[in-house]
Amino acid sequence: MLFNSYTFIVFLLLVLALHYARLSWTVKKVNLLVASYLFYALWNPPFVILLWLSTVVDFFVGKKLYEIENPSRRKVLLVISLVVNLGMLAFFKYGNFLLDNFIVLSSAVGFEFNPARPDIILPVGISFYTFQTLCYTLDMYKRKHAPENSLLDFSLFVTFFPQLVAGPIVRPGELIPQFKKPHYANREQFVKGALLLSLGLFMKVVMADTMLAGPADMIFGATQSLKAIDAWLGVLAFSGQIFFDFAGYSTCAIGVAAMLGFHLPDNFKYPYAAIGFSDFWRRWHITLSTWLRDYLYIPLGGNRKGETRTYINLMLTMLLGGLWHGASWTFVVWGALHGIYLCIERILKARFAAVNQLRQSNQTVLMEKEQAFRASLVPAFMSGKKTQQFLLALFTFFLVNITWVFFRAADFNTAGRMIASMFGFDEKGIALMPTIDMIKVGVVTFLLVSTHWFMRNSSVWQLAKKTKWWIVAIVWSLLLFALVLSQKSSDSFIYFQF
Repeated sequence: MLFNSYTFIVFLLLVLALHYARLSWTVKKVNLLVASYLFYALWNPPFVILLWLSTVVDFFVGKKLYEIENPSRRKVLLVISLVVNLGMLAFFKYGNFLLDNFIVLSSAVGFEFNPARPDIILPVGISFYTFQTLCYTLDMYKRKHAPENSLLDFSLFVTFFPQLVAGPIVRPGELIPQFKKPHYANREQFVKGALLLSLGLFMKVVMADTMLAGPADMIFGATQSLKAIDAWLGVLAFSGQIFFDFAGYSTCAIGVAAMLGFHLPDNFKYPYAAIGFSDFWRRWHITLSTWLRDYLYIPLGGNRKGETRTYINLMLTMLLGGLWHGASWTFVVWGALHGIYLCIERILKARFAAVNQLRQSNQTVLMEKEQAFRASLVPAFMSGKKTQQFLLALFTFFLVNITWVFFRAADFNTAGRMIASMFGFDEKGIALMPTIDMIKVGVVTFLLVSTHWFMRNSSVWQLAKKTKWWIVAIVWSLLLFALVLSQKSSDSFIYFQF
């Protein structure tokens, strides 16, 4: 079931009616669990079995991991959970990818292997709920908190429908305690949830699908080189599309949960205003980046085992983060680029820190003259800290767009052709994008980056609370009106394929 469908609106109204009916809290939790299974089953009912399997295995394995003292038995139990969860993920998501690469490798060594290609259907959201259940098992292995005794509460944690198929990826300690006692939205929380749901649908339906999907598909679907302006606008269109699509889903999920009285963590905080790539990953897909940090980067050693190991750990984390997004080498390259950016940023920060320390310890006349000379070379309008930060944010956005080429391109030929077109390496590029689309992408990109910059330390709800109610009402009405007009052009969310 899609958030951006009239079916979901009816579904949500029924869920809200049952949630606020005069029923016991246990019955209401059962209603939420049944609704969550129904929400997921409408894509492909048999895949609910995978949810049940992950739920049952991790619930009982988690209990035993916490109770048993024998190290060997605890490791066996952990392996069972990893094999079940990662095994399902590997088969359904990476089965064809692994087979294709094995065939290529076999051919390279002179062995011809041509098996029948299996017809594997990717279960929606399997990457998200696998990571969510895995963090529970890993927490139990480390005994971070007591195990959950209620199978109902744990099942609801695994399958809670607002964030089931595309996040945010929620930790056990963030969601399970909310199921322990009745949760209902007060008036402010319900209005906030409804506003966020409306905004999320607007981001998805109007901005991602209606405004940007067409230009992005046109440019990335081109079979020959393009003019630089066309290539760049195509990449910018996808950059906006994927933000509005994925952040739109997360905003919807947070809004629906709020209308039910529950809190989900933020997943996006204006990432295109990020100053550097560490900041970018503190703002983009926050729940995934923190998951990778806590369950992969830190266990690998983090930054505790010297600089060389730190860079290796960064690269491994981002490479696996890229592979998590999709079973293709283009996603691996996307992750590798982010890893390289993070490593370079870390090196530069260390160098600048050393230079600043040297300057502080050597307050000489020579240094003062050097600073004065360097300052004279900087135009007055660039001398402010805010301006420098804005320029760094633009440079970060520029580099992020290069990575999006590999994320969106179907193969390396397409990615290579796009990169060559963007930087003018091919003089035979053609003009493909209509003028109206060029204007549309340019205006949306300008408004997107500007909004991210001015809102980078705020939130929509904070802004709404400071704004006069009638202005909020007018803007909200316009969002709903645009939604109704654009509904026919809407499609499924991009991250459903991950």
